[in-house]
Amino acid sequence: MLCRNGRRGYDEAFCYGAYEGTLRKLIHLFKYSGMRRLARPLGALLADALPRDRQFDLVTPVPLHWRRRWQRGFNQSELLGKAIARARRIPAKNLLRRASATRAQAGLSNAQRRENVVGAFRARGRVNGLRILLIDDVMTTGATAGACARALKKAGAKSVAVLALARVDRRFTDQADLGKRKGTV
Repeated sequence: MLCRNGRRGYDEAFCYGAYEGTLRKLIHLFKYSGMRRLARPLGALLADALPRDRQFDLVTPVPLHWRRRWQRGFNQSELLGKAIARARRIPAKNLLRRASATRAQAGLSNAQRRENVVGAFRARGRVNGLRILLIDDVMTTGATAGACARALKKAGAKSVAVLALARVDRRFTDQADLGKRKGTV
């Protein structure tokens, strides 16, 4: 409901599935084990999650800070974004940059996640009147997506929809489980 009211920054959000089981394992292989070839099949899952009636002008990924990108060797959201852009025949462009390094979001509370990304993203130019599809691999609280969407709207975007491969539903995840996952998201 908050995203429909625009209070999160983005206008709507879509996810393929829950961040658990096989999907979680595939995301970990892709993101942390450098299995880039998973981008295409995971991108196909993303395409299945996006309603066919939605129209977008550009696809853009959530950016990594340059140090994290250098350490990992790639931006997983960028690879997913390119896959969905090809599938839906929408141009892809890196519209955002990470203006500051932030702590990893894993293990942070909802409030800490929001505070962690305040001012972390900047648009790379004007996007006046464009409908933007923002791509991320995992969505937990929506803090990162919200910060990115606010930066895009400040640059003139008409609307921002978020498309993520997986969603963590923290309402049903106990604190012990979150502690075990710390550092893995």
